Amino acid sequence: MDAALLLDKPVGLTSNAALQRAKRLLGGRKAGHAGTLDPLASGLLVVLFGEATKFAGPLLEDDKEYRATVRLGERTATGDAEGPVLERRAVTVGQAEVLAVLPRFRGAIDQVPPMYSALKSEGRPLYELARKGLTVERRARRVEIARLELLRFEAPDIDLDIRCSKGTYVRALAEDLGAALGTGAHLAALRRTGSGVFRVENARTLDALEALSGPGRAETLIPLAQLLSGLPRADLDQEKEVRFRNGQSLPFEGASGLCGVFGAAGNVVGLGRADAHGLHPVRLTATQAAE
Repeated sequence: MDAALLLDKPVGLTSNAALQRAKRLLGGRKAGHAGTLDPLASGLLVVLFGEATKFAGPLLEDDKEYRATVRLGERTATGDAEGPVLERRAVTVGQAEVLAVLPRFRGAIDQVPPMYSALKSEGRPLYELARKGLTVERRARRVEIARLELLRFEAPDIDLDIRCSKGTYVRALAEDLGAALGTGAHLAALRRTGSGVFRVENARTLDALEALSGPGRAETLIPLAQLLSGLPRADLDQEKEVRFRNGQSLPFEGASGLCGVFGAAGNVVGLGRADAHGLHPVRLTATQAAE
């Protein structure tokens, strides 16, 4: 089974627990996912099976889309609803003030990762240190907020529509918005609505999968070719496919960058990276991989 599943992860379940349930339901042996969601977050989790796991890296690079609820007036230890409240302030701002600060956070911004994150300091995850009451210096990282729009203002909560680059912490964005408004804030709820070309509207819940028969579950899977649909395409004849699978670079006249590589029969050969010197292998599927 070499394919992907668009899963609508529920609140309260870790991404790994959701992955394991999907793996059991579909009978997969090798599985992974393209982008972790916290237990308190719901929404789109791209689950990968078999040869599709080789494409996790490029999928992780895709922009992600979210609907976030930010609660003004409360700062928490974790930056989200999981942690204890550290400070409460009166919310005296209105919709006009919220709309006025949003442009500050659009485009390329520097963001300091939260202590409650999986980033490591001297080999230890930051959240382990944070749980012990420790804080370490974190360098700001450049992220891109391509879209940040107000969907609803009903004090103390604001709902936001967000499209952002890899590595963006929506919890940190919520806290920064609260600081800019002078109220403090935390992330009260988060739902991932998109990842690259994939949308949560096309995802299945675990309960819906469980209700299907075996063949019905198989029909929910996305084949390898569709998984790479968001990338430029390079087509090889049989002779070039053999050379590419042997690790050889090939002459190439297409656009530079990462691309999906296909054989003469339409089979997915893998991923390549094109530049001025040709097309170079990045990830290859097994020769016997099913399409």
